Amino acid sequence: MTDAWSPAALFGLAGQVALVTGSTRGLGWAMAQALAGANAHVVLNGRDAAALEARVAELKGRGASAEGLCFDATTGAEGASALRAVAERHGRLDILVSNAAASLRKPVVEMSDEEWERDIAANLTGGFRLAREAARIMTAAGYGRILFTSSINGMIVRPGMAGYAAAKTGLFGLVRGLAVEVAGKGVTVNAIAPGYFLTDGNARTRAADPAFHDRIAARIPAGRWGNPPELAAAALYLVSRSASFTTGTVLTVDGGMTVSI
Repeated sequence: MTDAWSPAALFGLAGQVALVTGSTRGLGWAMAQALAGANAHVVLNGRDAAALEARVAELKGRGASAEGLCFDATTGAEGASALRAVAERHGRLDILVSNAAASLRKPVVEMSDEEWERDIAANLTGGFRLAREAARIMTAAGYGRILFTSSINGMIVRPGMAGYAAAKTGLFGLVRGLAVEVAGKGVTVNAIAPGYFLTDGNARTRAADPAFHDRIAARIPAGRWGNPPELAAAALYLVSRSASFTTGTVLTVDGGMTVSI
C-alpha cells in the first residue's frame, strides 16, 4: 500500500480548521470527535458555555486541537459573524459542518405562522446563512467542504413534524443548488441524512417509552438503532480530501429504514 492510499492520506485533516455547529452532544459531538481524531483543529459550537467548555477540555485532554465558540447557530447575523471570526483568527476555514437544529412537535392545524417560520429558520435558514458565508471564504481560498446534517425526515415523517420535515427536505435543494455554483472552485457541498441513533438527546424519550425504541428498531432492516460513530465515519469521508468528486449528494445513514417496505 502506498502512502497515497493510507488512511492518513485519504482521511487525515491535519492543518485544517473545522467548525461544527451544535457539537456539544449527540451526533454533532460524534462528528466533532471524528474530525479531531483526524487531526483537524475543531471549533466546537453550542449555546451552553459550560457544556462547551467541558467538551473542549475533553478533546484537549486527548491531545486534540480544539476551541469553543458559544453562539446560536440557528439564528442570523450571529452565526455568520462568528464564522468570519474563525476564518480571520486562523487565516482559513476548510470545513463547515452545519449540524445545529431544533424541532417543534405540533400538528400543522395547530401551528401558528410564527411557529412555522421559527421551525424553518432554525432548521434551514440558519444553515443557509452559515453556508453562504462559508462559501464566500472557501471559494476565495480555492478549497472547502460544506456538510449539512439533514434527516430521513426529509423522506419519511412521523406526525407532528411537518415544519422540521419541510426544512430538512429544503436542505436537499440547498445542497444541490449551492454545490453546482461552487464545484468549479474547489468546494464541495453535501448533506448527511441520519436515521434513528442512540443519543443523549433522545435518551429521555426512550427511557419514558421503551416500546417506542422497540417500534423503531422493528422498522429498521438492520434491526437496531444506530450508534453515533457510525454516522461520524460517514461525515469524515464527506469532509475529507478524498471526497473531492462527491458533491451535491445526500448520504443516508439509517440502517436501511428508508428503503424498506
